[in-house]
Amino acid sequence: QVQLAESGGGSVQAGGSLTVSCVGSGDSLMNRRVAWFRQAPGKERAGIAAIWGVSARTDYVGSVVGRFTISRDVAKNTVHLQMNSLKPEDTAMYFCATEKRFTGGDWTNEHIYGYWGQGTQVTVSS
Repeated sequence: QVQLAESGGGSVQAGGSLTVSCVGSGDSLMNRRVAWFRQAPGKERAGIAAIWGVSARTDYVGSVVGRFTISRDVAKNTVHLQMNSLKPEDTAMYFCATEKRFTGGDWTNEHIYGYWGQGTQVTVSS
């Protein structure tokens, strides 16, 4: 059983930066593919970034490329999402997730993830 807990959300003006973090317990996140999703009001939850286990390969959706960076801290068993040049459309609840067992499936597909955090709110004002 893996538990995930997000932190670091908050309010920021457009153009600003924020880092959200996902700390894991119950297993090492360094051996797992961990993804960040976000859900804006009235919209479906969407994957935005992922970091793979052993290889540390990173993937991003187009809307965040060049602005967001996913990374991990081995010592703290934590995955970070650094967000720069934030826009009002980045406003959402941000969740981290990891699979119960690695499937190799499409990382943007929320249905392959069996462990989720409770989410942290990010609000970007114009």
